[in-house]
Amino acid sequence: MAPSGHGGKNLAEAIRVAYREGQTDYSMAPLVLEDETGTPVGTVKSGDAVIFCCRRGEREVELTDAFTASDFPHFPREKLKDLDFVILTMYHEKYKNMPIAFAPHSIEMPLAHCISQAGMKQLHLAESEKYAQVTYFFNGGHNQAFPGEDDICVPSPKGVPFDTVPQLSLPSVAEKVKGGIAKEYDFIVVNFANGDVIGHTSNFQSKVECAACVDRHLGEVVRIAEDNNYVVLITADHGNLEVAYTKEGKPYVAHTANLVPFFIIDPKAGAAIHPNQGSLQDVAPTILQVLNLQKPAVMSGTSLVPGYNFGQKRKVLLVILDGWGIGEENDSNPIYKADTPFWNALCSTYPMAQLRASGSAVWLQEGKAGNSEAGHMNIGAGRVVMQDDVRLDTAMKDGSFQKNPVLRTTIQKAAQRGAALHLLTLLSKKSSHGSVDYPLALLRMAKDEGLSKVYLHVILDGRSTEPGSAPALLEELDAQLAEIGIGTIVDCVGRGIALDRDGNYQKIQQAYEGMVLGKGKRYR
Repeated sequence: MAPSGHGGKNLAEAIRVAYREGQTDYSMAPLVLEDETGTPVGTVKSGDAVIFCCRRGEREVELTDAFTASDFPHFPREKLKDLDFVILTMYHEKYKNMPIAFAPHSIEMPLAHCISQAGMKQLHLAESEKYAQVTYFFNGGHNQAFPGEDDICVPSPKGVPFDTVPQLSLPSVAEKVKGGIAKEYDFIVVNFANGDVIGHTSNFQSKVECAACVDRHLGEVVRIAEDNNYVVLITADHGNLEVAYTKEGKPYVAHTANLVPFFIIDPKAGAAIHPNQGSLQDVAPTILQVLNLQKPAVMSGTSLVPGYNFGQKRKVLLVILDGWGIGEENDSNPIYKADTPFWNALCSTYPMAQLRASGSAVWLQEGKAGNSEAGHMNIGAGRVVMQDDVRLDTAMKDGSFQKNPVLRTTIQKAAQRGAALHLLTLLSKKSSHGSVDYPLALLRMAKDEGLSKVYLHVILDGRSTEPGSAPALLEELDAQLAEIGIGTIVDCVGRGIALDRDGNYQKIQQAYEGMVLGKGKRYR
């Protein structure tokens, strides 16, 4: 039996059944389409072509390795032969020799490079859920640490829903910060992941507990930093935690476009420093000023405390509160509702600047909420950096996406040898990781080349999209495929499984084997 339409309606019904069994979009176990003989439809085979239609990076690495790495120790799998595997953007420098549709822009002289060139020691640390943010993104797309840079990754909790552990691994992260201060690093950057990770859940009480935990450990590290004569900068990469409900009273789990706080604490100055308003690009020039280092010409940001003299041989602690925006003081704001004595004292004692962290301020579309990638990249670069989101949207509008030589060559080769084309796509109209617009454009390109065997392997979102919205989005996608005339949706898996970023290869195995071996719960 062939699927109804182009497979979207079949999968939508299978997902509704999974909902009734307690599953969610984000953590959906693989669902696999089978034909009337019980054979899975559209699995990836040797000689086929795959285009990974996600664009961000840190969440796409593990699944890419499963498909492409020759030496892959994480789970048994026979490497597919003669597989054309294309990535949309460069997820990691190790893929630089792979087919990349949109090669990265080079970011010259990010903050970490400036500090390294000055011969200073620096420490970058975060738990694994946000480790790429303080390394790859903060360092301007460089995976390798600069000379004099030490990187520490604290494992995030595994095997449990994050909203059951609102503290995540923050206690260990805070201890590592204290250790870095004791070692007298000239510069320390640390990410407190809780506001974003827990902010993406719908558990209000967990969000409140998360805010209280952040407050407690923030107070600890700031006090120790002050005692050791560090200048402390506190900011956020984007908003999230500060809004828990929509105006209609539904749980809100996405990022916000709210401003983010900025504090600068100099134990020698007390509350005398009044930082200017600005945007995330201004943080790096401020840090360079504290360290008495010259700002490179390529940094367009400006210091938030121009003219202030911090003196000689100062050290800096930068704390990035992930997803900690400035929200309204109401019952929908977990930060406001939480027990946060240190944060309250901070806000009442020190002048707070408000920084733009969304839209054009971080080179995203006007009005679009910020994200961790854009936030950390702009903070570390000291300038407004065009995001891949904008690059690809522009390419879609001006037609250069459709003319992209890597994408077009891949489709043509598949057509010439009668191979199947597989599109790995996030089921979201607009996410920091991708959009269904990309596979739709690729389907039109495939049709133009006479390619008929095109299969969509869908990754459910549940973060950037409203939880429980997958069936409606699939039915809409099915109608779009019908309009184009080709393409079959053959399986799905949750974003939390397929786009793991915590080294949990048991999750990646589920996603990979669903797409390649047809393992998972079957539906027709």
